[in-house]
Amino acid sequence: MSISDYNLSGAQKRNLDHFASIVRLALSDNVIAEEEKDLLRRIAKRLHILEDKYNEILKNPTDYPVDAPQSYDERIEHLFDLTKMMFVDGKVANEEVNVLKKVSIGLGFPIKNVEKIVNKAIDLFEKDCDLECFSEAIKKVNRI
Repeated sequence: MSISDYNLSGAQKRNLDHFASIVRLALSDNVIAEEEKDLLRRIAKRLHILEDKYNEILKNPTDYPVDAPQSYDERIEHLFDLTKMMFVDGKVANEEVNVLKKVSIGLGFPIKNVEKIVNKAIDLFEKDCDLECFSEAIKKVNRI
């Protein structure tokens, strides 16, 4: 983390941390495919991540913690983004599923529900579910 990271707002810091989680997922197979790069660029733009930070995170994504958003809906949106990254190259590898489970715990989903949540997230993406449908289904699965 560079000295400029200390001047970031809370929202900017969370965006960087979230983006780093997505990069870790993309790198779970040790390669970032072109489709994954395209999605990373779109997500970085949506999260207002500048080019220098984008490149820094690509080089060292583990320098950034998994930072759970305070809002439950934001946690689900982060899970949606992460699951989308798993599907962008057309295949879901076991390594990606394992990383998604770990990151889901870091996002604040209960450990006892993570297996069900991740399985449901994968199932929803196989059915081409949008964010609204995804959010409703995850909330049903995660009833505590």
